[in-house]
Amino acid sequence: MESSYLSSAIKQFEYYKSLGDKTINELSFEELKKEFATDSNSIAIIVKHLVGNMQSRWTNFLTEDGEKEWRKRDEEFIDDFNSKDELLAAWQQGWEYLFKAIKPLTKNNLEQIIYIRNQGHSATEAINRQMMHYAYHIGQIVFIGKLIKGKNWQSLSIAKGQSKTYNKSKFKEDKSRKHFTDDI
Repeated sequence: MESSYLSSAIKQFEYYKSLGDKTINELSFEELKKEFATDSNSIAIIVKHLVGNMQSRWTNFLTEDGEKEWRKRDEEFIDDFNSKDELLAAWQQGWEYLFKAIKPLTKNNLEQIIYIRNQGHSATEAINRQMMHYAYHIGQIVFIGKLIKGKNWQSLSIAKGQSKTYNKSKFKEDKSRKHFTDDI
């Protein structure tokens, strides 16, 4: 990979995927389907939406509009998963669409214009748009998981009250240039 932007973007996507993975793995199928209010989204529904978005946006990323005619977005908000294994398989498939599209890109692709609902974006802008969209929804997944698990939640970042200890260990290390996810 010749672009530090692309390398960083891939690592960011991998990081957000890992947050979703860890949350999903901690929850039962029933917990993944829990809705806190009428018309709110369960983790299962958020996963289904993300998968639909990923399939649409990343299929033929450089050559077709990111909003495919065959996408049924409204159906993404109907939870019809029959098992946790089915949900996990869909989750993994969504990420495969993304990584299959982004990993072969080169810096020469970054200014190429691609369209999402006929709105032109550079490939960089489209990647950023999707990264922020996924971070938004994965934040929801993590928050819902935390609400469900309560005090049994295992923090996915620096636990409350542990900032000084964490920072102390980091400042003992030599300065280096690396992605913040390299040690995770």
